[in-house]
Amino acid sequence: MQDLFVSPDTAGERLIVLTQAQWQDAARSGLSARDIQYLGRVGFKAKSGEIVILPEAGAVLGLGAGKSVFTLGKAPLSLPEGVWRVENLPESFDPTLAMTAWGLGAYQFNAYKDASRAPAQLVALEGADLAEVARVVDGVTLTRDLVNTPAGDMLPSDLEAAARALAARFGAGVHVTEGEDLLVENFPVIHAVGRAAEDAPRLIELEWGDPSHPRLALVGKGVCFDSGGLDIKPAEGMRNMKKDMGGAANILGLALMIMDANLPVRLHVLIPAVENAISGNAFRPGDILTARNGLTIEVDNTDAEGRLVLCDALVRAGEDEPDMLIDLATLTGAARIAMGPEVSPFYTDDEEFADGIAKAAQAVEDPAWRLPLWDGYDAQLEGAISDLSNMGEGPLGGSILAGLYLRRFVKTRRWVHGDIFAWTPKDRPGHPKGGNAQLSRALYHWLKTQYVKA
Repeated sequence: MQDLFVSPDTAGERLIVLTQAQWQDAARSGLSARDIQYLGRVGFKAKSGEIVILPEAGAVLGLGAGKSVFTLGKAPLSLPEGVWRVENLPESFDPTLAMTAWGLGAYQFNAYKDASRAPAQLVALEGADLAEVARVVDGVTLTRDLVNTPAGDMLPSDLEAAARALAARFGAGVHVTEGEDLLVENFPVIHAVGRAAEDAPRLIELEWGDPSHPRLALVGKGVCFDSGGLDIKPAEGMRNMKKDMGGAANILGLALMIMDANLPVRLHVLIPAVENAISGNAFRPGDILTARNGLTIEVDNTDAEGRLVLCDALVRAGEDEPDMLIDLATLTGAARIAMGPEVSPFYTDDEEFADGIAKAAQAVEDPAWRLPLWDGYDAQLEGAISDLSNMGEGPLGGSILAGLYLRRFVKTRRWVHGDIFAWTPKDRPGHPKGGNAQLSRALYHWLKTQYVKA
């Protein structure tokens, strides 16, 4: 990160950015007549992400209609290595977000092979908050690295190690309840889902901040690998299940941003970390589990394990009466069918929250859309021989039903649930293929307005 951006007084190659409208009058954008002629000859159209290296010096980057500052994220790994100075940046582009886009576009996961190249460096933009850029890029990088790491190297114990490393960096405390102690301490559902794996299930809790500040609870689904359990997934459905701890990874990235910004909160992070594995003692379809709050749950499908492990963690979070409770989880395929891979649905009964998160998501280009906690579907969760079923009556409205299910374990009025993908299936500017942060940037931007430093 420290090598990616250089001082504003550093000379660099010109990177002229052009919207399609500006390309129609390119002479006003600092291009010479010769450069304009060359760009016309090579068929430059200023399409979003289109880059052309100019014959003598510099390059141009097309912004398309100029709607997304994240187009700049195309540049770091497309331009030649070296230092570049952006010129002609649209006034509507926030310089801090522009530098963040560049930083996120420079990401490469090189834990198992060397990076193919160094990213192009950017001369810092005038008016940008460099500390804010650094913490957001750092938080997203942590999230991406955790999700991209194969499950064999990111089991519950490894996720605990990552949480402990983050805690050590910011002087936070960590408490872990592991294995059979989950039964002793009344976290029975986390234990049931993870007991079949060799790497023991655990509840990881991180606490940071002044106890006199409002308590902010963050819960992240930490299913480090999801085979589907005895309701085993087909091979194609299991291939990317290393990402099923994407909720936990996003929560840890969000926690990094909060702590680095020193927001005035008493932060409580809870991660139920398990592997949904298969062995002789795996939990079964039809089993009745009793959650921490006493509700009984009939397991209709062992592949709906995410909402199960979240039960106990949400109840535990509520016991300390937080001012606000947020959970993130790679919870349902239904959310992807409804929204695709880029837009994250979120749920809340608080209208002010819904409006604030939607505006924050738009401001930082972290796409999110509110879906309803539709009370009319709630009855579908009633169990035949238990308080609840972990599935609804059919495949329709699956993401909404999962949100309603989680709501049964939440007593905090100010609650937000995000059903995220945590994955980018195809490269796009600022978002390389692989693990990704979703909703965490939007939530951080919004939380800064909720908890303002004195």
